[in-house]
Amino acid sequence: MVFACAAARAECNGFDHKVPFDNSGIWKRSYQLAVVNGVVLVDVAGALWEGGETRLGRTYWQSVDSLALGAVTSEALKHIVQRPRPAQGGDCDDVREGNNHYSFPSGEVTAVTAGITPFVLEYGHDYPAVYGLYALPLYDAVARVKSNAHWQSDVLAGFALGSLTGYLAHERDSPFILNLLPGGFEVGLRAKF
Repeated sequence: MVFACAAARAECNGFDHKVPFDNSGIWKRSYQLAVVNGVVLVDVAGALWEGGETRLGRTYWQSVDSLALGAVTSEALKHIVQRPRPAQGGDCDDVREGNNHYSFPSGEVTAVTAGITPFVLEYGHDYPAVYGLYALPLYDAVARVKSNAHWQSDVLAGFALGSLTGYLAHERDSPFILNLLPGGFEVGLRAKF
């Protein structure tokens, strides 16, 4: 808890600062939601379709594990740190401000990063174009700051957390959530058609 609060209290030395509000063009909230929801939908649908017997299917299930771990962890940190968002008028050094102050870390950046990291780790060395997936969390991070929903350190913490959960999920030989499900999910819906 102390570490999380200390990380959120990155002195307002020019790094964490409020930027002019922008919710237009490519920064619209609907596009931000399309990115995060798209990553989650593709990962879950891909895992169910592919199953866990192939390299691709295992990677999808690792992404589902990473998404779940990232969601639980980021939500817990939000409730521990309780940092106000820039739009809430607080100072970037404020923490433990009570309910409805859940800026640190960015849950959306965590989710997008968590969803793509297992793919980057699994396929990046074989197909360098896969590294282009990092454009998704980068876009989301910039958009969240521009919409005054997060401070810069919030999105960096979300990126770090999503990368960590992606790494941890990728390192498991067998995806955790897949092991909890009935054996039919190991094969995937694809095999039934």
